[in-house]
Amino acid sequence: MTEVPASDSPPERGRLRRARAGFRALPRPLRASTYAVVALVLVLVAGLVAVVVAVRHPLPQEEGELAVPGLAAPVTVLRDEHGIPQLYGDSLTDLVRAQGFVHAQERFFEMDVRRHATAGRLAELFGEDAVESDSYVRSMGWRRVAEQELALVSPDTRRALEAYAAGVNAYLDAHDPADLAVEYTVLNLGGLDYAPADWTPVDSLAWLKAMAWDLRGNMSDEIDRLLEQSEVGARRAAQLRPAYPFAEHPPIVSGGAVIDGVFEPGASGPDSRKPLRPAFTADRRSAPAALAGVRDGLERLPDLLGSGDGIGSNSWVVDGDHSTTGKPILANDPHLGVGMPGVWMQMGLHCRTTSEACPLDVAGFTFSGVPGVVIGHNADIAWGFTNLGPDVTDLYLEKVEGDRWRHGGRWRELETRTETIEVAGGDDVEMTVRSTAHGPILSDVSEELADVGRTAAGQRGSSVEYAVSLAWTALEPAPTADAILALNLADDWDSFRAAAADFAVPAQNLVYADRAGHIGYQAPGRVPIRKSGNDGSVPSAGWRPENDWTGEVVPFEGLPHELDPEEGFVVTANQAVTGPGYPYHLTDDWDRGYRASRIRGQLEAEPKVSVAETAQLQLDDRHPLGPVLTPYLLDVELPAGYWSGGQDLLADWDFAQDADSGAAAYFNVAWSNLLALTFHDELPEELWPDGGQRWYAVVERLLEDPDDPWWDDVRTEDVVEDRDDVLEQALRDARDEMTRRQARDPGEWSWGHLHRLELRSPSLGESGIGPVERLVNRDGWLVGGGSSTVDATAWDAAEGYQVTSAPSMRMVVSLADLDDSRWINLTGVSGHPGSEHYTDQTDLWARGETLPWAFSAEAVADAAGHRLELVPATDPDR
Repeated sequence: MTEVPASDSPPERGRLRRARAGFRALPRPLRASTYAVVALVLVLVAGLVAVVVAVRHPLPQEEGELAVPGLAAPVTVLRDEHGIPQLYGDSLTDLVRAQGFVHAQERFFEMDVRRHATAGRLAELFGEDAVESDSYVRSMGWRRVAEQELALVSPDTRRALEAYAAGVNAYLDAHDPADLAVEYTVLNLGGLDYAPADWTPVDSLAWLKAMAWDLRGNMSDEIDRLLEQSEVGARRAAQLRPAYPFAEHPPIVSGGAVIDGVFEPGASGPDSRKPLRPAFTADRRSAPAALAGVRDGLERLPDLLGSGDGIGSNSWVVDGDHSTTGKPILANDPHLGVGMPGVWMQMGLHCRTTSEACPLDVAGFTFSGVPGVVIGHNADIAWGFTNLGPDVTDLYLEKVEGDRWRHGGRWRELETRTETIEVAGGDDVEMTVRSTAHGPILSDVSEELADVGRTAAGQRGSSVEYAVSLAWTALEPAPTADAILALNLADDWDSFRAAAADFAVPAQNLVYADRAGHIGYQAPGRVPIRKSGNDGSVPSAGWRPENDWTGEVVPFEGLPHELDPEEGFVVTANQAVTGPGYPYHLTDDWDRGYRASRIRGQLEAEPKVSVAETAQLQLDDRHPLGPVLTPYLLDVELPAGYWSGGQDLLADWDFAQDADSGAAAYFNVAWSNLLALTFHDELPEELWPDGGQRWYAVVERLLEDPDDPWWDDVRTEDVVEDRDDVLEQALRDARDEMTRRQARDPGEWSWGHLHRLELRSPSLGESGIGPVERLVNRDGWLVGGGSSTVDATAWDAAEGYQVTSAPSMRMVVSLADLDDSRWINLTGVSGHPGSEHYTDQTDLWARGETLPWAFSAEAVADAAGHRLELVPATDPDR
């Protein structure tokens, strides 16, 4: 028998590293405190029956009649077999009031945790482990900005926010905490003694800051680019970030020019972009330490606030000439971090009779805590989102002395304010937030980082320290909430664009279709204009005025857009928006376009596509690097038998990554090991490759040079490894790893057994208490797909093969017959662990199935399984 050598695989090392660092999710890490242990014992002693009662007690009433104060007329709530609610009322105000009530029925604990997170008040619920997260959020002042935004939104939006909040509070007023969610029972048994406060319009606005943070763009890239340069030098660091391949992966809008400040699709004009330059000019020895500390701290922010890295989406739309229905078909599947419950809740909001007094007739995907539908369609138009990903954040290294900061050759006063963080089970924490004109100083959050800054100033005995501040467009108040209501009410291209003009952050690619047969694309968002051609690619020296923002943003009329493109379709998948001649700098850190090109190629290959074929394309799992890397792997000569067993699978591989594929499993494990062998010897752990789209491009170029220094392992002083040495060792390590993990027989290997979807609650799901975690978490799904495939179930090669982000929902809208549309959610509509709708859509999602999307009153009535009447509360005691 051949002995199988042991090896310390990169994924195993990643898991050990993550275990040492502690969970990134909220709270971090919420260890089993004395109170929590007592709570667990009490629950167990109470017996199984009591547990079942506690879990099922908060489930919402779905039948009969409930009185809701403030309603002017009854609102009917029809739920289908998956619990998806469709609301019918006689005024917009009544509908959003009822929406707040129904959101609270299904998901109030999620809403409450998120508003604590966005206000920097998680420690009030989860104790001292949440203080660091609260400190960062308080430093950025998310809620303070949201409070200012309430004064900026339109009167209609404000009325909607107030009506929504009133609906939430109507539900809270009628229920004790134990009736709202089982999580409150667990927390209060642990000694919290908590009852939620009333919901406010600001709570809704603050949640939009969390979404902006999740989709903020290239802030981590700024830091990592500088850290890479400090480790390996500028030339070799540039190899790790190849330029966008416009010739291989076309941008969203291929033509067009900005003429007199207005983007003209199809026009041509001179390339008026100014030369760009990296802005950083500072001590390269001390700056990396301070910036790396900020990076690590922000990486520990709770997962419910989003990762901001590796997040993308797919959306496309075809016109009637390219669809079998004769009308447009629009598809969208946003890729977000995975967790319980999923970020979306499906819902319909319908006026019984649409009129000027009651114009709402819309359905789609909502955020619990925010009125209206975020992505979906109404009776006239449909729209979808992908992350545009512009560079809307800049980090500045600041010279600070006491209460002053250096700028333009003089010292200026820092702005300061004091914040008090209340801590459950502990003493309050008082913090001072310092800000420069660029933004809040993030490095103050950690005393360790402050020490780094103080010792990094360079001059012995100097009182000057380095600090790191953040400039971010989301910290400037804007009426983004206006865009949601306006999108819900838009009925043509012009009203759609008018709605998009209010969408400040996060900047999104918007695809459009209407019942009249038009399709289109619009890039909205607030994108800063920097001085001196500063490209924002690395952190800037804050004391140099030429690195400042100008205070202006790219004008909306100058942003790319297109109506009824000649080729008959629009594809957006986070690739470059325009070609290199566009005069405004949006970013250079685009997704490299593998998904976009795959979607485009499939659409070009089919003269007409159906709704079913569109849904099937969302499941395309072809590995973009498979055709490039596999021939090199097959050229490696391995001994026959044990060592060549995995390689034999690759000989017949079609590059698909379905859950049952043994070849996909072997390829991805070989890829993970290849990255570790090539890069881990020269890059620190925080810069280890995640294996996504950027690294496909990096390795694709390295494969062409078998003697590039990256192939050599600098730890083997007497040996110089080349490409073929690394490829052979990666295959051998992958063979050993698959044998350990699954079986000796390659015929028994499968990608899904490595690539698992686990849905964890970002609060109690990370408590460290087994029974509590089992109550709120769900796992066991073996899925296909992978990083930067169309079916984008991403994984991190530095940590393991588990799914880290995925399509958070999938939708396909048929503009020929809205009732022929399809949708599916990653989890379910309910946030209650005891509900049958907690994950009842996940099995379908994992199998690639979708649900019928009823929209017309007749179709909704036919699909309804439960009917609840929300009626005006005429009697205050009712």
